[in-house]
Order: sequence, then C-alpha cells, then structure tokens
Amino acid sequence: MEEEKRKKVSDSLIEQVYQIRPEHLNGAGRLFGGRLMEWIDEAAGLVGIRHAQSNVITASVDNLKFIRGAYQNDLVVLIGKLTYVGNSSMEVRVDTYVESLDGIRKPINRAYVTVVAVDGNGKPMKVPGLISESESEKAEWEAGIKRREMRRQRKEEGF
Repeated sequence: MEEEKRKKVSDSLIEQVYQIRPEHLNGAGRLFGGRLMEWIDEAAGLVGIRHAQSNVITASVDNLKFIRGAYQNDLVVLIGKLTYVGNSSMEVRVDTYVESLDGIRKPINRAYVTVVAVDGNGKPMKVPGLISESESEKAEWEAGIKRREMRRQRKEEGF
C-alpha cells in the first residue's frame, strides 16, 4: 500500500505585502475592512493551492478579529499557513500585521479560513496530509480539530 502523501506546514506558507493606497481606504481614512478580507481570502487560497496543488474554493471564514487600524502608506503583511487538513478541506490561519519602516510588526488581524480543494469539475478532492513539526504547529492542529467541530455544530444549527 502506498504511503499517504504528506507535506510540512512550511511547504505552503506564504507572506504577502501590500502598501495601503488611497483606493484601499474607507471614509474614516483607515484600511477598508472589506479590502482586508479580500486580501485574507486571497492569501488563504494561495496556501491551499500550494498544499493541494489544485484549485480551491473558500468554504468559510471565522474568527475574523480586527485588532487595530491601518492607514495610507502603511505596509500590511499577511502571513498564511496551514493549521489543519481534513479529507478535502484545509484550515488556513492568516495573520495580518502593520510593518513600520524599521521592520517592527504589530498585529492587526487574525482569521481562520477553510478552503476546499476541487478538481477540474469543481468536485472536492483529497488533499495531502499535514506534518506538524513544532510545538506551536501541533497546538494549532489540536485547536483546528476543535474549530472544525464548532463549525460543524454551527452548520447543524443553521449558521
């Protein structure tokens, strides 16, 4: 029997950097939350594509918490990494930071996004397993199991 294909968290990790421009701002002069959600969704999708080596669709976004604002000319850094994988679904944690010119990063958001790998016909397909190496990766995996169960519960309740 062929051994299950598995990949490390680091194999699909991504980091994206944006500079906030006037078109990214809301009426209060801060980064528009919808734009940040778009960037988060894009980052999570790229992590999923790297891991599954297929197209992915977004199934859910949860724990989207805005910690502080970001303003024109700020550098915004998004770091996406896998935390948990199921059969065809993958949970991606996306941490967002504002980076000052001296390289100091301050968190502004953390989100967990569930993406599903799909084949050419849009049908869910099996994804490689995940190798959690560090203690923090193992803790995220355990927490991912709990978050998956909470999502299932909410689905049963009609959310």
